[in-house]
This record gives sequence, structure tokens and C-alpha cells, in this order.
Amino acid sequence: MNREILRIAIPNIISNITVPLMGIASTVIAGRVAGSDGATTIGALSIGVAIFNFIYWNCSFIRMGTSGLTAQAFGAEQHKEYTLMLWRAVVVALGVGVVAFALQWPIGEFSLWFMSTGDAVSDEMISQYFYTRIWAVPAGIMLFAFNGWLTGMQNAVVPMAVAIMVNIIHIIFSYLFAIVGSWGLEGIALASVVAQWTGVVVTVAIIVVMYRKRLVVVDWHEIVDLESMKKFFSINSDIIVRTFCLVAVYTFFTKASADMGDKNILAVNTILLQLFTLFSYMNDGFAYAAEALTGRFIGARDGVSLRKCIKLCVVWCFVVSFIYVGVYIGWWRDIFSMLVDSSNNNSAELIAVAEQYIGWVIAIPIACALPFVMDGIMVGATRSRIMRNSMVWSSVCYFALLYGTGWLIGNNAIWLAFTSFMFLRGVFQYFMSNRLKDIYSEADR
Repeated sequence: MNREILRIAIPNIISNITVPLMGIASTVIAGRVAGSDGATTIGALSIGVAIFNFIYWNCSFIRMGTSGLTAQAFGAEQHKEYTLMLWRAVVVALGVGVVAFALQWPIGEFSLWFMSTGDAVSDEMISQYFYTRIWAVPAGIMLFAFNGWLTGMQNAVVPMAVAIMVNIIHIIFSYLFAIVGSWGLEGIALASVVAQWTGVVVTVAIIVVMYRKRLVVVDWHEIVDLESMKKFFSINSDIIVRTFCLVAVYTFFTKASADMGDKNILAVNTILLQLFTLFSYMNDGFAYAAEALTGRFIGARDGVSLRKCIKLCVVWCFVVSFIYVGVYIGWWRDIFSMLVDSSNNNSAELIAVAEQYIGWVIAIPIACALPFVMDGIMVGATRSRIMRNSMVWSSVCYFALLYGTGWLIGNNAIWLAFTSFMFLRGVFQYFMSNRLKDIYSEADR
């Protein structure tokens, strides 16, 4: 079972970890853009990225909904059903991507107004970043669909290879456009466009080559079958609410940081959040393993394997969490120093500010060990309602802490609220699933 878990987890860890590494690389490049001090450019990038996180993460329901249903069809050896799931995911992703692109002006203007920081960062820089990167959105949403389907098919290697390729392309072109070409943040945004569309083309080619003999011919009316699409959207509607809450938390994390009125705090919170994201994407690899294997064992009605899989996934997540705690305790200053330009006058100030809040980043891995794997279990079991309800209540607690303690403890309130939010997600899901007994019963039928 450990081999099965690691077979899916390790490629996903590698592919996941390239995402924060890309974010870190973008932060490093933004901090070295000519003609701007590092804190201002990093702050503008963080706000621009937060806007796109809001768009992308609200579309991640396509990946999650596709993954669980595909995994169950794979476990039950229903070839036609997982073929239909691929087409349904593509149709939905394409539709959502086109709508998001068509509504770029109202989305962009509202986002720029909502996230405006006054003098803290340049609104013009954020605007240029947004209206350039928006061209990558349809491709990014399509990649959600493909990755969800491939995960459900127990294939973690293709998403890993594509993710590595996409992020390497992004880093290379970010440097070429932003530094060599002197296009600043607009160059980093354009690099996203090139990288994501390349990823779509390559993924389509790989799926055609690898799966053309396993996929069956289906009729268009079967793809858009009312009952099947109703089930797909029923699951996804819960995930949409869940993801909206998650994105709201991350968005208000950045907004609250910007509202502090100190560009150094905004820059430090951005970098420290990157360190947390580096950990979260590592643990998400085991969440993906739990997701794929939970769906597979439920589809195969294999309760013994399901129980063993879930227990081992939980153990692996805690192991990773303790490793990160050790790394952050011992080397946070060295890691942080790599992300700021030592030639900038305010680099020493940024490190001094980070020292005040680094304790939160050290504590978060332990608080977050359970929620990641619980998310994977719920996706695989298609228990989307539990995901939705747990996220709603966790978000309520987050905003209560954020605005209830902000006046008293300042920036610590942002981190207190965020850490509590992550911890409560796992606790709520555990008890809402009757301590996982309801999940086990799915495979015992």
C-alpha cells in the first residue's frame, strides 16, 4: 500500500512543488526588476497573483469533481464512464474559460478596485499584469480538467511532467521578458500565457498517444446527458462553494496585509506565505494519493484496502509536516534571504520584520497536516457536501478572528486567523464524516 501511495504521491509532490517554486522564482525576478524597489514590485505581484488565484481556485472544482468520479469509474472498470468524464470535463472547462475571458473587463476593474492599496503599490503595474495574464486563463482551466481526469486514472506521471515543463517555461520566459526585455511585471504575466498554452497542447498530445486504445467512442448526447451532468454539477456546486471560501480567505489575507499600510509587511507576508505554500503543495501530493486511491477502492468495493490507504496517508502527511517544522526552525533565515535582493536598501528591514512573524510559518505545518489529506479523502469519496460545510464554518471562524483581533494584535491577527482556519478544516471534516466511518461504509456495500 505504501508503494501505491508513493507511486501517486511522489510525482504529484514533484509537480506540485514546482508551483510554489515558480511563485518564488517570480517573486525573486519581480524583486530585481529595473527601476523599482523590491518591496513595491513584490507587493504588486502578490496582489496580481491573488486576483488570478481567485479566478483559478474558483475553477478548481473541475479538477476535483472530475478526479473523484473518474477514479470510481476506473476502480469499477467502467471504460465508457471514464471516457465520458474526460469529455464532460473538457466541455465544462472550455465553457468556463471562454466566459472568464469574455468577462475580463468587469472582473479586472472590480478586482483592481477591491484590491487597490493607494500608495502602497502601483495600481498601473497590477492592471498591466492582469490584462496580460488573462489570456492564459482558458488554458489554465483546461489543465485543471486534464489533471483531474489523469489523477482519477491513477496517472500522476503525466501531470508531473507537464507541470515541470510549464513552470520551467514560465521561469525562463519571465526572466527573458521581465529582466532582459525590461517589461517588468507585464513580462512575468506574458510568460504565464506562453507556458500554460504550451501545457495544454502537450497534454492533449500525450492523452491521445497514451489512451486512444482505452477510450471508447461516445455520442455527444451521452456527454451532455441531463442526469449525468446533474450529478457532475451537484458535486461541483458544493466544491464551488468550498473553493470560493478558500479563495476568499487567501484574498483577504493579501488584502488585510495591504491594508496594514506598510509595504514591508505586505512583502514579508507574501514571502512567508510562499514558504507555507511550499509545504502545502508537498502535503497535497499525499492528498492526491488519498483522492485517487479512495475513489478507486470505493469503486472496487475494497474496504480493507481503503482503511489501510487512509491510515497510511495520514501518517505520511504528519511525517512531512514534522520535516518542514525542522527545516523552518533551522534554516528559515537562509531561505528567506534567498528571496530578497541583498542589494536593495530595505532587505535588512524585510528580514527584521519577518523575524517577528516566522513563528507562525513554523507552527502551520502541524496545524495543516490533517486538512490536506481529509480533502483528498472527501474528493475521492465524492463527499462534497462535507467539504463545503467544513469550509464554510472554518471561514466564519477565520473572519471572526481576523477582524475581531486585528485591532489588538495587528499583523499577528492575520496569521492567527489563517492558522486556525487551516486547522479547523481538518477537524470539521473528520467529525462531519462520523470520524470517517461514513467513508468506510461506501466501500463495504
